[in-house]
Amino acid sequence: MRFWERQREARRSTRWLLLVFGLCVLAVVASVHLGLMLAWWLGTLAFGGWDYPTGFAAVNIGVTLLLVLGGCWIELDQLRHGGRKLAQRVGAREARPGSSLAEQQLCNIVHEMCIAAHWPAPQVAVLARTEAINAFAAGWDVQDAVIAVTQGALDQLSREEMQGLVAHELSHLREGDTRLNMQLAGMVYGLELIHNFGQSLRERDSILTQWFGLFIQAAGFVGWLGGQLLKAAVSRQREYLADARAVQWTRSKDGLGGVLRKVLTQRELAEEQYGSWEQDTRSHQGLDKRIVQHMLLAETPHASRLEDWLESHPTVPERIRRIYGRDMRPLPLPLSTVPQAR
Repeated sequence: MRFWERQREARRSTRWLLLVFGLCVLAVVASVHLGLMLAWWLGTLAFGGWDYPTGFAAVNIGVTLLLVLGGCWIELDQLRHGGRKLAQRVGAREARPGSSLAEQQLCNIVHEMCIAAHWPAPQVAVLARTEAINAFAAGWDVQDAVIAVTQGALDQLSREEMQGLVAHELSHLREGDTRLNMQLAGMVYGLELIHNFGQSLRERDSILTQWFGLFIQAAGFVGWLGGQLLKAAVSRQREYLADARAVQWTRSKDGLGGVLRKVLTQRELAEEQYGSWEQDTRSHQGLDKRIVQHMLLAETPHASRLEDWLESHPTVPERIRRIYGRDMRPLPLPLSTVPQAR
């Protein structure tokens, strides 16, 4: 893997996507104003000639920006609970190096990777009731950063693979991906507020107000959908960047590559036994994916193309191809951890 080249590609794509995201917000603001102008013009045709009121454009643009930025601030205030509090909320506990060799090794690996990354060591946590191979990193700053690893990863990964897993999550902390994702989530929520405001106007009795609401709601929906798609695209690029960082810091394709290949195996086993990865409740026990969805190492594949576009992670096979330069078969899990048929 040409990790330097992959990192440059991911950063360049991220910059372009963020630029498009900003243009999307401006387009929504402009669309709301133009829509209200059109609604006012239609009102003049129906009820007689009206002049545009003083400050019509300023009010339209100001209220729209207030909704976007105010909604962003509200969402960020709710999400800024801190990485360690978030880890506790999803059921993670602080790692206990003295309790087992696996947790001692995990803490050692985190310190090793932090040295390689020139980054302060975060708190190490374990999701002890989750059998799926997974992990997440969270935290707005160095003092509150945490890396949480599932029990399934501790049981099923070799030391080299655990290094790749930790390096991937450490990249998210070092590159500020948690903060970036939260900021984009806040902006998307602000765009959603525009849609909701338009919907509330459409419920009024006045015909003119209903026309206003129709155009505001339409602009808000298009902006919200575009924001969701762009937010997911940015997140996928940050995953590619974290994958390349992991290969750089470990100097091993088989580290993170082995993790992803074992994730494929685990999914195949879950589909054989439970019909789908989502229905394997034992693997996901204790892991509230609604809270840490965008932070996880790997997410669940979807059947719908739109769901794939809204997915915050690239597909696992695609990530494996980027790491190895070709398709690779899934790796077997240790016999002692393979679920037994019921």
